[in-house]
Amino acid sequence: MHIPPHDNHNKPIVDAGHDLVPLNYFNIVKLTAGQVFEYAVPGFETCVVPATGTVDVDTDGQMFSEIGHRGVDVWDGDPEGVYVSSGAGCQITARTDTEVFVAGAKFDEARPAFAVRSPDLDVVQYGSDDTKTHRKIKHILGAAHHDRVGRLLVSELFTVGAGGWSGFPSHKHDTDRLPEESRHDETYNFRFKPNYGSGLQMLQRQDNEPGEAYHIMDGSTVLIDKGYHPVCALPGYEMYYFTILGGLSQRSLKQYFQPTHAEQLHTIPGIMDMVAKFK
Repeated sequence: MHIPPHDNHNKPIVDAGHDLVPLNYFNIVKLTAGQVFEYAVPGFETCVVPATGTVDVDTDGQMFSEIGHRGVDVWDGDPEGVYVSSGAGCQITARTDTEVFVAGAKFDEARPAFAVRSPDLDVVQYGSDDTKTHRKIKHILGAAHHDRVGRLLVSELFTVGAGGWSGFPSHKHDTDRLPEESRHDETYNFRFKPNYGSGLQMLQRQDNEPGEAYHIMDGSTVLIDKGYHPVCALPGYEMYYFTILGGLSQRSLKQYFQPTHAEQLHTIPGIMDMVAKFK
């Protein structure tokens, strides 16, 4: 499902109990300096990640100060974030004009809040220019924080250079049939540089059967409930997407690679290192 760019007025784009991705939560909160936003999502653990700007985050009696240091866009520095325990109240205070992503996954147990600073990021780069798959992933809640989080994985994915493909070789994670595959709902929010760039999100429900395709633009949100889902940027444009994964029975993501394209696993440098970081 594609949700076109729009002003959500600080209301959830993907609310708890969404019919397509019930394991996910997603909000974009825009604040001017000095403004305060409060939220709580019962039954969901969340992560506060400034796309731009700097915020203070107060949750469970702890204050995490000066989170986020990016300026004009998501390419302007590294991300930071704060993990918020399931159902806990959270207050976000803007130190500067800011745009904040709030990512969530369904999970009932309480875990202590903590901050993820830039040096704590788990970064992996894979692919190549030759295979049109050159990418960098900055994991905010990735393998490095596995034991501190319930079901939520949060990362930012960047093209290296302009144009090319991501999410390839095509894979899915819509069925809990471990150890071959895990059920993880997934939500993306896209940005392009320059911001008038665009791309294409494919969603193929069955191997070797025609699927759906969405024209994605700066600010587009895509919900991945089922199927294989590669995505590409038009030549000449850099692409970014904020990624939320929520697991049904475990946090570690087990991708099932599309049989038709599985041999491509052997052509893309570093692909298995990328897979290993979604834990």
